[in-house]
Amino acid sequence: MDKAQACSKIAGATNSGRLAITNTLDALAPTLAPFAALWDAEADRRAKLRTPENLKALMEAQKAHNSARSTAATARSQRTAARAASRNPLSTARRSARTADTAARQHTKQARAKLKAAKANYPATLKARAIQAHAVHTVPGVVSSWLMSTADHWTIWPGSISAGLIALNAGALWLGRRTLTVQVDDALSAEERRLVERLDPSYWVQHADERGLSGTVPSPVEITPSGLVSHVRLDGRWTPKTFRAKADEIRAMLGARTDLRMEIKAGSHGDRATITLRTRSAADGIDLTGWEPGAPWGVDTVTGEPVMVPLGRRMLIAGTSGSGKSWSTRALLAEGSEAPDHRLVVIDPKRVEAINWQHRARTAITPDEVLDVTDELVAEMHERLALIPRGQDVIAISEERPRITVFVDEGAEVISMAKAKEYARVMENLGTLARMARAAEIILIWATQKPTMDARGGIDPQISAQITYRAALALSTSGESRVVFGEDATEKGWHAHELPMPGVAMLRSGPKAKPHAISTRAFSPADVIALPDRPVWHRSAEAPANSDPGDRPALRLVKDGGDDFLLAPPAAALPAQPTTPPTNRERVAAAIGSGARSVSDIALVTGINKGTVSTQVKALVQTGEVLKAEDGTLTLVPVEAGEVSA
Repeated sequence: MDKAQACSKIAGATNSGRLAITNTLDALAPTLAPFAALWDAEADRRAKLRTPENLKALMEAQKAHNSARSTAATARSQRTAARAASRNPLSTARRSARTADTAARQHTKQARAKLKAAKANYPATLKARAIQAHAVHTVPGVVSSWLMSTADHWTIWPGSISAGLIALNAGALWLGRRTLTVQVDDALSAEERRLVERLDPSYWVQHADERGLSGTVPSPVEITPSGLVSHVRLDGRWTPKTFRAKADEIRAMLGARTDLRMEIKAGSHGDRATITLRTRSAADGIDLTGWEPGAPWGVDTVTGEPVMVPLGRRMLIAGTSGSGKSWSTRALLAEGSEAPDHRLVVIDPKRVEAINWQHRARTAITPDEVLDVTDELVAEMHERLALIPRGQDVIAISEERPRITVFVDEGAEVISMAKAKEYARVMENLGTLARMARAAEIILIWATQKPTMDARGGIDPQISAQITYRAALALSTSGESRVVFGEDATEKGWHAHELPMPGVAMLRSGPKAKPHAISTRAFSPADVIALPDRPVWHRSAEAPANSDPGDRPALRLVKDGGDDFLLAPPAAALPAQPTTPPTNRERVAAAIGSGARSVSDIALVTGINKGTVSTQVKALVQTGEVLKAEDGTLTLVPVEAGEVSA
């Protein structure tokens, strides 16, 4: 039993020793692989040039060179003899000999150049050159050892150095040509196994030259929660920038899917680059369906950390059709309409999204509704700005003065709508809100499928300039990524045009934000409709600041028979207030019925700005509810019994 245990221990130690040696050799092989690859490439090049045709040309060049040298030697001897025979440098014999010598030397020079070219076309084998190179230092080394030795002591270091160099050269070639067996983790997917094998240095070095990547050597792959990472050593003239420019060749080298996200960036040193293949997501297994107050907007697919989008941030959200923009945005809107001191306004000319929020948001679909709500928001903004106390940057939100989140979906349709003269003020209002309304806690969120600033684009440049939070799901082009994230988007990795669909986004919340993909929360239309009702914002429904309706009686304006209005005592009895605030159109009609005869009169009575009053008057005239005389006087058409007003 003792012998068996001893044998087992010896065998184990032997196997461990062999394994350690194998691992050491495997670790050294990638370092020497480029040397072996260059050696083999040069040897192959020389072998291909050693053809019978090139050999024949070399022999002819050698023959011509030998003949030229012989002719030059003869001409030189004749010139010497002519110089000795006559002292006159202008004699015919000396001049002829001099001319012949010059011509012979030129011919020799030409023959030498042809011989050099022929030798290059028929080079010696690399093995022969290596033997010649080693002989240059081996023979002198042995001679030096003999000369430096004494009768009782042989000096061996010069010769041993030469022998060591020869052994080093042979060993480097053997190690560099060593075939490695790539060990792949069984837990990897089939795609990851293939990528790991192709990123192994042994495979890469053998095939790099075919793809124009010679001089680059990757390190063994690291498996991370978000995919595969390999650090690449760059030799020669390679830089991280030139290596990144070879992205197509690298993808072809790896045989990676065209839609697999691949990131190439500078490494830890100037001669290093990093390849990251996003084969995995750190968000895998995390439930991102539905919504509840305080839930994160998404999860970082690289770090696995939750991503929060705080309320009160002006925001741009872009995403091509099918990218999941609506599903990803709804969680933000639900958060912005949940608390008692928050209200939501949805501007949606396409109607599809707006109707889902009618039970908890002010919605504007038609051009008139969009114009009305933006007019009210601008008026609200100016009123709030006047209430900000000295020393404060923003107004304090409350149930009386709630934060209002204004969501524009789709921006391109709103811009197109505002091209009509009567609705041009829509974009003026939205631009004003983007520039000035943050301090009034009126926050603009702009969403679009067309993130361009051209004539048909979905982003207004004045509005875009005011927005700091920028999110994008999958986009169509790199140009769209630059519009959303800035001109440095491509250089800094904000490649939203390479994101998968749907529900994967990038969020740039500041200069230090990293271009990581985010798996966003998915919130369906049915989930939105199932949310509980919340108060809907209307400017006319909000009580003026520092006022209490019970403290003083209501006052009203009445005509004095001319063009002026006088303050009248409160009416004897006021009708019960409707549960739903009157629309601007109803308020304008009521003012006309009370005696207002012009747009200015109506604006004074109702507090609505003149632009909105003019739009509503025009609509009432078109439907026949109001008559407009030639002098511009307005009269409300009475409703006959049995008729219903339009």
